[in-house]
Amino acid sequence: YGKNTIKFLRLHREGKKHFVKEVEVCTHLRLTSPQEYLEGNNSLVIPTDTIKNIVLVLAKKNGIPSLEQFAIDICNHFMTTFCQVAYVKTYVQEVPWQRLHENGVPHIHSFICVPDGIRFCEAEQCRNGPLVIFAGIKDLKLMKTTQSGFEGFYKNEHTTLPERHDRILCGELFCKWSYGECKDFDFDCIWYMNKIRECILEAFSGPPDCGEYSSSYQKTVNCIQMLVLSKVSQVQVIEVVLNNTFYNVLDMKNLGLTNDKEVLIPVEAPYGSCACTLGRKKFFEA
Repeated sequence: YGKNTIKFLRLHREGKKHFVKEVEVCTHLRLTSPQEYLEGNNSLVIPTDTIKNIVLVLAKKNGIPSLEQFAIDICNHFMTTFCQVAYVKTYVQEVPWQRLHENGVPHIHSFICVPDGIRFCEAEQCRNGPLVIFAGIKDLKLMKTTQSGFEGFYKNEHTTLPERHDRILCGELFCKWSYGECKDFDFDCIWYMNKIRECILEAFSGPPDCGEYSSSYQKTVNCIQMLVLSKVSQVQVIEVVLNNTFYNVLDMKNLGLTNDKEVLIPVEAPYGSCACTLGRKKFFEA
């Protein structure tokens, strides 16, 4: 049980310059005894309102050095404060505020919300077990208008899909990776300096001057995973889900016009989806 959707903005001031982190937190606990379920005995139950207040107090006292560190702080607090807690899991996601720039100069206290993917993390721990950290990005909408096709697939009497060697590849991407057991990582450095998000964009799009051909959504998913694993040594396992958006070329003959893939209509539903989880061999052997 626990508290979902704890939303707040943490404002940090350094002189005239301001920094913001707006987050949404979900924290769930499992207790050492199920007596509240089986017997109606609530003596060990930490109220969800208390859980919410603890999260807010930790944000006030510790700030949010990184999403991952804040999730670790929450897990550590419940494990060290309450002996009846057997397991804690915390999910944190960030509202994508970016500092405004004017003529290349960063503004000291103004920000813009840019919907270019939502950063999130998870931390979970069992009592006497390791603290495990996950991180990721979701709601990242990507499109390339060529260098994508789908040919040579299995066909039978139910197949109506034509083969395509040049199509729009578009989808909403969810990507989650595991760092394994928690170590002394600089999570923000991994995010910003190793640029996992940029690895995803590079693998999806290919070189900027020519792109790279994608023979399927599945192949694109694998390329993303392989590039992240090759460039970010701290990542042990990576899961990618790509929910596809298809576009049909609008027939404009009745309007007296030819349409060479210039006006297309998105197919809202049903839509395709592909997913894959890929990890380092040593991680699975362990």
